[in-house]
Amino acid sequence: MNNSENKTQWRNWMAVCMLAIASFIVVSTELAPIGMLSAIASSMGQNSGTTGLVVTLYAWLGAVSALVSVTTFSHLPRKPVVIVLMLLMAASNGIAAMSEHFSVLLIARLAGAIAHGAFWAMAGTMGAQLVSDKYTGRATAIIFSGVSIASILGVPFINWISSTIGWRLSFLLLGVLAIITAIILAFTLPAVSGTSRMGRKQFSAILQIKQLRQVYLIATAAIIAHFAAFTYIEVFMAEEMAISANWIAVCLFVFGIAGVAGNLLCGLFIDRYLKSILGAGLVLICGSLILLSAVLSHNPIMLMVLVLAWGLGVAILFVGIQAWIIRLAGNDNALPASAIYAAIFNGAVGIGAIIGAGIIDFGNIKMLYLIASLITLFSLLQLLISKTMHKPVQ
Repeated sequence: MNNSENKTQWRNWMAVCMLAIASFIVVSTELAPIGMLSAIASSMGQNSGTTGLVVTLYAWLGAVSALVSVTTFSHLPRKPVVIVLMLLMAASNGIAAMSEHFSVLLIARLAGAIAHGAFWAMAGTMGAQLVSDKYTGRATAIIFSGVSIASILGVPFINWISSTIGWRLSFLLLGVLAIITAIILAFTLPAVSGTSRMGRKQFSAILQIKQLRQVYLIATAAIIAHFAAFTYIEVFMAEEMAISANWIAVCLFVFGIAGVAGNLLCGLFIDRYLKSILGAGLVLICGSLILLSAVLSHNPIMLMVLVLAWGLGVAILFVGIQAWIIRLAGNDNALPASAIYAAIFNGAVGIGAIIGAGIIDFGNIKMLYLIASLITLFSLLQLLISKTMHKPVQ
């Protein structure tokens, strides 16, 4: 391998790492308001329910954006599109930080949601476009590591800033980081061509592939189950487990650490053992939720072990599903297939939260965790009966 090829590979892997930072920004932007809704509501003169629209509407618009973006600019070169999306994310956070009226804040958030959905529609496939086929899973794992790092560092740090200095600074810092990332991507991201303009026929063709429909079913059930349970994890630990706020913070930190570890495991093994490692991830999620629903131990250490297993399993799930979709769809259909997954993911976040709230209203948190474990078990069974992890022969 000559120096020119080495330089090209180094640059491509650098671009993969920058896309991981971009995914960190996107996820942090989506989740940041969750821990500061009360502060936003107070400063904007709104109630908590109305203020929650900055989260729920964001998720739903992100789902729509993932699909629409593929039909509108899938033919454009990837590099300028990604840079523009990061600048739009920067503008969204900057305007949110300076907004004095709730309507302006909401509009700024919705602009970010558009960038969010479009970014995830393309980000999941770009790893395969930047590295050779045998490293596709590893590149995808690196890009998705931004999701776990956002949960372990981004969201807690943003919430700490919001509580000590003010929620506006949190949005401002995310905006500045998005600008810096866009600039670095301009130098590291190579020219990646777009695909032919896509429409409903391409989405219809994707949904006609039985194996992909099965993957989407597995993903939908598992993601709904996860977010139904995870949305209320702090309430569960405080009320059911009766542990201190400090231990709750430690457990959430462990969850994020486990997510990073899950991404690393995927990077090492997913290209060769996709079905096995994805199955292991679902087993970890299902088992953790079952044991948590039984509340077998109020010992914080035991709780930490279960939370660690849950975080590990979720990271494996997110990366594994994306890698599986890319394998089945192939290069020609990877973009619309990933866009559908991005839409399912964002929609499932909202559905999971709604289902979780409904179960708690009519039952209790232990019932929620038990039901979530059963839904995850359904996904595991669907994985076990799946017949192929590779693109079907046409």
